[in-house]
Amino acid sequence: MSPLVIRLCPRVLALVILLAAPLARADAPAMPTLAPMLARVSPGVVNISVQGRIRVQQNPLFQDPFFRQFFNIPEQPQFEKIQAVGSGVIFDAAHGYVLTNNHVIEHANRIVVTLKDRRQFTAKLVGTDPQTDVAVLKIEPDNLTAVPLGDSSKLRVGDYVVAIGDPFGVGQTATFGIVSALGRNGLGIEGYEDFIQTDASINPGNSGGALVDVNGQLVGINTAILSRSGGNVGIGFAIPIDMAKEVADQLIAHGKVRRGRLGVMIQDLTPALASAMGIKAAGGAIVSRVYHDSPAAKAGIEAGDVITALDGKPLRDSAELRNELGLMEPGTSVTLTIERKGETRMVTAQLEPAAKAKQETEAEQAPGGSPLAGAELGRIPADNPLHGKVKGVYVAQVAPGSPADDAGLQPGDIIVSVDQERVATAEQIARIVRSHKGKPLLLNIRRGDEALFITIG
Repeated sequence: MSPLVIRLCPRVLALVILLAAPLARADAPAMPTLAPMLARVSPGVVNISVQGRIRVQQNPLFQDPFFRQFFNIPEQPQFEKIQAVGSGVIFDAAHGYVLTNNHVIEHANRIVVTLKDRRQFTAKLVGTDPQTDVAVLKIEPDNLTAVPLGDSSKLRVGDYVVAIGDPFGVGQTATFGIVSALGRNGLGIEGYEDFIQTDASINPGNSGGALVDVNGQLVGINTAILSRSGGNVGIGFAIPIDMAKEVADQLIAHGKVRRGRLGVMIQDLTPALASAMGIKAAGGAIVSRVYHDSPAAKAGIEAGDVITALDGKPLRDSAELRNELGLMEPGTSVTLTIERKGETRMVTAQLEPAAKAKQETEAEQAPGGSPLAGAELGRIPADNPLHGKVKGVYVAQVAPGSPADDAGLQPGDIIVSVDQERVATAEQIARIVRSHKGKPLLLNIRRGDEALFITIG
């Protein structure tokens, strides 16, 4: 049986479509939109304009009155006026506190905050922390709207986020994207880095603005972009709000950040180092140096220990440990989980003020020397800054293409220990190598003021 076909004349067909259209519109689902959320949040994001002065770099000859007079060069101004714009976020409406970046208000003599409703306030600088690039301003708490704080520790790669700010000074703008990565560090942007990476468009002028989730909660402070052109290429970075809020609390309470010090030098636990040390931990920080009379030394921490958790929280890498400790005040007691030669133990240390950091010294100079794995070893030279301060074996030369060169050993390094056994002579190193039977060697070395572990073989 052939299917039933109903043919309608053009006029009848048009009437059917016209009658059906309202029903279709009524039944259609609402289009997804972020407009209601942005209407709630955007009044809490502000424009920041600054005026200030910076010292002008001058040719030293121009500072000589005789030189200027001889060549008829007018006196050069020592300072230059600057004007800049950025963004900020009201996070405490009751007290008028505004979060922004340090680099937005750096060198400012006058700071003006403009709200979305066009009201303007002259802001007072409460405090700033260049190490995290966070600054706190205070304006008159007159009918302000704060952006509610979220929990950046719960963010996941793939979560939707919105960046709100004033790019290029064109006016408040919202851009949409996702969390592209978490825990970005080692970028050389700030001293303490734990950035949220996002592809939501961030451009000059967005600095200090808000990164919010789809619920309108503040999860980050937009800070930097990775770009060759100066514009957005889809790689932007924001300070997690958990970090920014801890810094802000200290700035409000003390006017500055008071950081505690553990007294260790640390590096990442790589798979190669974990294998050489016989450690099964997936993450953590290797202690490459313990400073004399520091909280770490008093707690019994030793070079070669691997710190795997802080106060019960597992650590990804050395940057995470550094960031966590860098936000703790002096006097804070911390519990560290460490692995040492296959054993797990817990130690407690009380952080001391960073200002009381003492330079570590060692006992004796190191005698002896012989070639080993492409490296020529010998005494620490008398003109070396560590001569008489560090006990170890000096690397005089490294043959190009040798195992030592491939492993990253450099002339001037001082080998302090091999396979976690302290060494003072090349003969001691040779003995350890003979007993190692071809397995990779784990070296703890001093390189100038740095200390690190490397593997050879």
